[in-house]
Formats: sequence, C-alpha cells, structure tokens
Amino acid sequence: MDVGVLTVPLGGESLEDALTYLSGLGVDAVELACGGFPGDAHLDREQYLGNEEAQAELQELLDEHGMRVSALATHNNPLHPDEETAAEADAELREAIQLAAELDVNTVTGFSGLPAGGPNDEVPNWITAPWPTEHAEAHDYQWEVAVDYWSEIAEFADDHGVDVAIEMHPNMLVYEPTGMAKLREATNERIGANFDPSHLYWQDIDVTKAIRFLGEQDAIHHFHAKDTKVYDANADVKGVLDTDAYTEEFDRSWLFRSVGYGHGEEHWKDVVSTLRMVGYDGALSIEHEDSLTSSREGLEKAVDLLQRAVFETTPGDAYWAE
Repeated sequence: MDVGVLTVPLGGESLEDALTYLSGLGVDAVELACGGFPGDAHLDREQYLGNEEAQAELQELLDEHGMRVSALATHNNPLHPDEETAAEADAELREAIQLAAELDVNTVTGFSGLPAGGPNDEVPNWITAPWPTEHAEAHDYQWEVAVDYWSEIAEFADDHGVDVAIEMHPNMLVYEPTGMAKLREATNERIGANFDPSHLYWQDIDVTKAIRFLGEQDAIHHFHAKDTKVYDANADVKGVLDTDAYTEEFDRSWLFRSVGYGHGEEHWKDVVSTLRMVGYDGALSIEHEDSLTSSREGLEKAVDLLQRAVFETTPGDAYWAE
C-alpha cells in the first residue's frame, strides 16, 4: 500500500518541484489532476494526449523521483442539465480515460455528477428525502439519466482497460456506499469507488463498515486519505447539513481536516487494516483541504501519520495457526 498525494495543493509550482518535495517526504505515488474542478496544473490533457514524446518525458520525471501515478483526476458534473457544461465534463472524462490508458495508469477518479430534478429544469438538484412525492419522482428520473450515461462510460472505460473511481460526495447523485453499489450494479465492474471517508464521517457513516461493504464487492478502485471533524457545539444546534462557507470555521458543524485531526492514529490504522482485509493494496492518496493549516504542513502531518499506519510488506504465513 502506497502513501500518495493528490498534487492540486502544489499546483502553484512545477510538477518537477512538486515531485522533488513529495519524494523528500517519502511519498510513493501521485494523483494528477487533468481537468474539472481540480484543474490541470500538472497534467494538461491537450499537451499529453497522443503525444508519445511528452508522455516519455513525464515517465522519466516520475522514475527520477521514484514515483508512480495512482490515478488521473477529473472531477466535474457530466450529468449537468446545461448541455454545454455536461458536454465539457464528458469530454474531460473521456479524454482522461484515454490518457490514462496511454500512460498505463489504471484509474481515473471523478464524481457521479448530478442531474436536474426533471427534463425542463436548469440546475442540478440534490434530493435528500422522498416526500413530497415529486421529490421521489425526481430522484427516479435522475437515476434514469445517470444509468444511461454511466452505462456508456463504463463500456468506454472497459474498452480502454481503465477503472473509473467515483468519489461519494454530497451534492452528487452518488454520495454514500449503497448508491455507489447501485450504480456499479447497473453498469459494470469498471465503475467503483474512489473511497473518500471525509464525506462519510459527517453523514455518520461507519467508515470501516463501509469499506467492508464495498470491499466485499471488489468495488474500491482508489482511496482518498482525508479526514473530517464534526464540531458538536454547532452540529448539536443546526445539524450537519451546513451551508456556511468552509472559511467560516468557527461557525461550521464540520470541517475537512488533515489526516489525524478528525480521527486519531488508532482509527487510521484500523482503516488501513480493513482496506487490507478486503484486498485493497493501492494508494492512500492524501487530499489536503484543511483550512486551519497550510497545504505543506497539512500534507506533511498526513504523510507522517500514514507512514506509520501502512504496511510495507505482504502478509507472511500464519505459522501460529498450523
């Protein structure tokens, strides 16, 4: 299992400088954004797609720093009711899958997207309750849209030998494990989870049980190492569906935190152990979005904790059980 980093927080510096810094921390893998909300500071699709020379230079740079690419990231909304917005997100996703295949990277991370509540609506609609009944009807409509789209993408990904790892994210159609399993069952096994526990903690989902649930279906394609802290002083009054800005830290019910600042080291060791139990042996890709510290300090503290949590060797024979 590798300690990795999604390099977006280091987007203000060159990829070479970012790799030099991360390799100095002992990081083994990088997740490179190539479109959508994370941007493309370190991997411009137009520059690399179909360009064998540029791809060779990238591989040489990675080899020089002892790094591998765990995934390409393009988080956007291909189900958006605005046709131009959806088409742009769709092109980003398809090109990311193509580029991943060319780079011999087996995973692309992203979102499920979120449709409107009906064919005549203009904005996405996150539905969280089945009543009044028009909301249930709208939710059924959204799943029809999603299954049609993702069935096609699943076949496209399979043609390229690439897994698509969807981050379960509120304000997207797939935001929790049963929805992830539903989309996978409706498409194919190329569709799975980019398991990011930070969005599950504040929903009061048990993360290790969720890992077991999706892991038993071999549905975890990638993992984001990101923590969340629920602040009861606010959550006990207004609940956890919090629309205050992320920078209004004192007033929020929860915040994204660096690994170890929402849940302690013992918990993260349990997460790592449970991932091993279900057969996941990929990267723990740190996604820094902690507004209480700088990117570098947050990354460094997360790397330090995870390096103590990951297993560097494969299990030996259980000689004591013979």
